[in-house]
Amino acid sequence: MWRLLQLADTAFPAGGFAHSAGLEAALRLGDPVDVAGFTREAIWQAAHGALVLLRGAWQGGLAEWDRRAEAFLTSHVANRASRAQGRAFAAAAARAFDEAGGIDATIRAGEARGHHAPVVGAVARALGLGEDEAAAVFLHGAVRGVLSAAVRLGRIGPMEAQRLHGGLAALCDRALAASREVARPTQTAPLLELLGARHDELYSRLFQS
Repeated sequence: MWRLLQLADTAFPAGGFAHSAGLEAALRLGDPVDVAGFTREAIWQAAHGALVLLRGAWQGGLAEWDRRAEAFLTSHVANRASRAQGRAFAAAAARAFDEAGGIDATIRAGEARGHHAPVVGAVARALGLGEDEAAAVFLHGAVRGVLSAAVRLGRIGPMEAQRLHGGLAALCDRALAASREVARPTQTAPLLELLGARHDELYSRLFQS
Protein backbone atom coordinates (compact mmCIF):
# COMPACT_ATOMS: atom_id res chain seq x y z
CA MET A 1 0.00 0.00 0.00
CA TRP A 2 2.78 2.45 0.86
CA ARG A 3 4.51 2.07 -2.49
CA LEU A 4 1.19 2.47 -4.25
CA LEU A 5 0.61 5.75 -2.42
CA GLN A 6 4.14 6.90 -3.17
CA LEU A 7 3.72 6.33 -6.90
CA ALA A 8 0.38 8.15 -6.90
CA ASP A 9 1.69 11.10 -4.91
CA THR A 10 2.22 14.42 -6.67
CA ALA A 11 5.69 14.53 -5.13
CA PHE A 12 6.83 11.54 -7.23
CA PRO A 13 8.90 13.28 -9.94
CA ALA A 14 7.52 11.67 -13.09
CA GLY A 15 6.95 14.89 -15.05
CA GLY A 16 3.21 14.49 -15.54
CA PHE A 17 2.41 18.11 -14.70
CA ALA A 18 4.25 19.29 -17.83
CA HIS A 19 1.46 17.82 -19.97
CA SER A 20 -2.21 18.73 -20.41
CA ALA A 21 -3.38 15.66 -22.42
CA GLY A 22 -4.47 17.95 -25.26
CA LEU A 23 -6.53 20.31 -23.10
CA GLU A 24 -4.31 23.34 -23.71
CA ALA A 25 -4.50 22.94 -27.48
CA ALA A 26 -8.26 22.47 -27.34
CA LEU A 27 -8.71 25.68 -25.35
CA ARG A 28 -6.25 27.76 -27.39
CA LEU A 29 -7.78 26.61 -30.69
CA GLY A 30 -11.23 27.76 -29.65
CA ASP A 31 -12.92 24.47 -28.87
CA PRO A 32 -15.83 25.05 -26.42
CA VAL A 33 -14.29 22.72 -23.85
CA ASP A 34 -16.40 21.37 -21.03
CA VAL A 35 -13.74 20.24 -18.53
CA ALA A 36 -15.92 17.52 -17.00
CA GLY A 37 -16.78 16.13 -20.43
CA PHE A 38 -13.17 16.36 -21.60
CA THR A 39 -12.03 14.46 -18.51
CA ARG A 40 -14.64 11.75 -19.02
CA GLU A 41 -13.46 11.29 -22.60
CA ALA A 42 -9.86 11.10 -21.38
CA ILE A 43 -10.83 8.41 -18.86
CA TRP A 44 -12.47 6.22 -21.48
CA GLN A 45 -9.58 6.77 -23.87
CA ALA A 46 -7.15 5.65 -21.16
CA ALA A 47 -9.26 2.58 -20.47
CA HIS A 48 -9.20 1.49 -24.10
CA GLY A 49 -5.66 2.62 -24.90
CA ALA A 50 -3.06 3.22 -22.22
CA LEU A 51 -4.44 0.75 -19.67
CA VAL A 52 -4.38 -2.05 -22.25
CA LEU A 53 -0.69 -1.36 -22.85
CA LEU A 54 -0.04 -1.11 -19.12
CA ARG A 55 -1.74 -4.43 -18.38
CA GLY A 56 0.18 -6.13 -21.16
CA ALA A 57 3.52 -4.92 -19.83
CA TRP A 58 2.55 -5.87 -16.27
CA GLN A 59 1.88 -9.41 -17.45
CA GLY A 60 5.33 -9.52 -19.02
CA GLY A 61 7.26 -8.20 -21.99
CA LEU A 62 7.99 -4.48 -21.64
CA ALA A 63 9.76 -4.29 -25.01
CA GLU A 64 6.83 -5.88 -26.87
CA TRP A 65 4.19 -3.63 -25.33
CA ASP A 66 6.45 -0.62 -25.76
CA ARG A 67 6.55 -1.41 -29.50
CA ARG A 68 2.77 -1.63 -29.52
CA ALA A 69 2.57 1.76 -27.83
CA GLU A 70 4.87 3.21 -30.50
CA ALA A 71 2.59 1.87 -33.24
CA PHE A 72 -0.60 2.99 -31.48
CA LEU A 73 0.44 6.56 -30.71
CA THR A 74 0.39 7.98 -34.24
CA SER A 75 0.15 11.62 -33.12
CA HIS A 76 3.70 12.93 -32.83
CA VAL A 77 2.71 15.08 -29.84
CA ALA A 78 1.11 12.21 -27.90
CA ASN A 79 3.96 9.90 -28.85
CA ARG A 80 6.59 12.35 -27.65
CA ALA A 81 4.70 13.04 -24.42
CA SER A 82 4.34 9.33 -23.72
CA ARG A 83 8.06 8.74 -24.13
CA ALA A 84 8.98 11.77 -22.04
CA GLN A 85 6.71 10.75 -19.17
CA GLY A 86 7.67 7.10 -19.36
CA ARG A 87 11.38 7.80 -19.25
CA ALA A 88 10.95 10.25 -16.38
CA PHE A 89 8.87 7.70 -14.48
CA ALA A 90 11.43 4.93 -15.05
CA ALA A 91 14.32 7.17 -13.97
CA ALA A 92 12.52 8.29 -10.82
CA ALA A 93 11.52 4.72 -9.97
CA ALA A 94 15.09 3.51 -10.45
CA ARG A 95 16.37 6.18 -8.06
CA ALA A 96 13.69 5.40 -5.48
CA PHE A 97 13.51 1.59 -5.70
CA ASP A 98 16.31 -0.87 -6.41
CA GLU A 99 13.84 -3.29 -8.01
CA ALA A 100 13.10 -0.82 -10.84
CA GLY A 101 16.71 -0.30 -11.88
CA GLY A 102 16.58 -2.91 -14.63
CA ILE A 103 13.66 -1.20 -16.35
CA ASP A 104 15.45 2.13 -16.52
CA ALA A 105 18.57 0.34 -17.77
CA THR A 106 16.56 -1.35 -20.53
CA ILE A 107 15.32 2.02 -21.75
CA ARG A 108 18.75 3.66 -21.53
CA ALA A 109 20.21 0.78 -23.53
CA GLY A 110 17.73 1.47 -26.34
CA GLU A 111 15.90 -1.84 -25.93
CA ALA A 112 12.63 0.08 -25.37
CA ARG A 113 11.54 3.63 -26.18
CA GLY A 114 10.10 4.02 -22.71
CA HIS A 115 6.42 4.74 -23.38
CA HIS A 116 4.57 5.77 -20.25
CA ALA A 117 1.85 3.14 -19.86
CA PRO A 118 4.04 0.07 -20.44
CA VAL A 119 6.72 1.49 -18.15
CA VAL A 120 4.22 2.00 -15.31
CA GLY A 121 3.01 -1.58 -15.76
CA ALA A 122 6.54 -2.99 -15.71
CA VAL A 123 7.60 -0.90 -12.70
CA ALA A 124 4.49 -1.84 -10.76
CA ARG A 125 5.13 -5.53 -11.33
CA ALA A 126 8.77 -5.15 -10.28
CA LEU A 127 7.60 -3.49 -7.05
CA GLY A 128 5.12 -6.24 -6.27
CA LEU A 129 1.99 -4.19 -7.02
CA GLY A 130 -1.05 -5.86 -8.54
CA GLU A 131 -2.21 -5.31 -12.10
CA ASP A 132 -5.35 -3.45 -11.07
CA GLU A 133 -3.37 -1.38 -8.59
CA ALA A 134 -1.01 -0.31 -11.37
CA ALA A 135 -3.95 0.55 -13.62
CA ALA A 136 -5.56 2.58 -10.83
CA VAL A 137 -2.36 4.57 -10.24
CA PHE A 138 -2.12 5.38 -13.94
CA LEU A 139 -5.79 6.33 -14.31
CA HIS A 140 -5.66 8.49 -11.19
CA GLY A 141 -2.66 10.30 -12.68
CA ALA A 142 -4.46 10.80 -15.98
CA VAL A 143 -7.50 12.35 -14.29
CA ARG A 144 -5.39 14.48 -11.96
CA GLY A 145 -3.29 15.66 -14.91
CA VAL A 146 -6.27 16.93 -16.93
CA LEU A 147 -7.89 18.65 -13.95
CA SER A 148 -4.60 20.19 -12.79
CA ALA A 149 -4.05 21.53 -16.31
CA ALA A 150 -7.56 22.99 -16.31
CA VAL A 151 -6.77 24.83 -13.07
CA ARG A 152 -3.43 26.15 -14.31
CA LEU A 153 -5.05 27.30 -17.55
CA GLY A 154 -7.66 29.24 -15.59
CA ARG A 155 -10.60 27.18 -16.77
CA ILE A 156 -11.72 25.99 -13.33
CA GLY A 157 -10.68 26.63 -9.73
CA PRO A 158 -8.86 24.16 -7.46
CA MET A 159 -11.94 23.40 -5.33
CA GLU A 160 -14.06 22.77 -8.43
CA ALA A 161 -11.32 20.48 -9.71
CA GLN A 162 -11.44 18.45 -6.50
CA ARG A 163 -15.22 18.23 -6.67
CA LEU A 164 -15.04 17.03 -10.27
CA HIS A 165 -12.33 14.50 -9.37
CA GLY A 166 -14.39 13.09 -6.53
CA GLY A 167 -17.46 12.81 -8.73
CA LEU A 168 -15.59 10.72 -11.29
CA ALA A 169 -14.83 7.80 -8.94
CA ALA A 170 -17.64 5.57 -10.19
CA LEU A 171 -16.71 6.25 -13.80
CA CYS A 172 -13.09 5.36 -13.06
CA ASP A 173 -14.25 2.06 -11.54
CA ARG A 174 -16.20 1.28 -14.72
CA ALA A 175 -13.24 2.27 -16.88
CA LEU A 176 -10.89 0.00 -14.93
CA ALA A 177 -13.31 -2.89 -15.33
CA ALA A 178 -13.70 -2.20 -19.05
CA SER A 179 -9.93 -2.12 -19.57
CA ARG A 180 -9.70 -5.77 -18.47
CA GLU A 181 -11.81 -6.82 -21.46
CA VAL A 182 -10.00 -4.92 -24.24
CA ALA A 183 -7.64 -7.10 -26.25
CA ARG A 184 -5.79 -4.36 -28.12
CA PRO A 185 -5.45 -0.59 -27.69
CA THR A 186 -8.25 1.38 -29.35
CA GLN A 187 -8.84 5.08 -30.01
CA THR A 188 -12.19 6.19 -28.54
CA ALA A 189 -11.67 9.98 -28.52
CA PRO A 190 -10.41 10.99 -31.99
CA LEU A 191 -11.30 14.65 -31.53
CA LEU A 192 -9.14 14.89 -28.42
CA GLU A 193 -6.30 13.29 -30.34
CA LEU A 194 -6.68 15.65 -33.32
CA LEU A 195 -6.75 18.75 -31.11
CA GLY A 196 -3.80 17.52 -29.08
CA ALA A 197 -1.81 16.82 -32.23
CA ARG A 198 -1.92 20.55 -33.06
CA HIS A 199 -0.24 21.56 -29.81
CA ASP A 200 3.04 22.44 -31.54
CA GLU A 201 1.18 25.00 -33.68
CA LEU A 202 0.29 27.17 -30.68
CA TYR A 203 2.04 30.53 -30.59
CA SER A 204 2.61 30.32 -26.82
CA ARG A 205 2.43 27.18 -24.68
CA LEU A 206 2.34 26.49 -20.97
CA PHE A 207 2.56 22.71 -21.39
CA GLN A 208 4.65 20.37 -23.50
CA SER A 209 1.56 18.59 -24.81
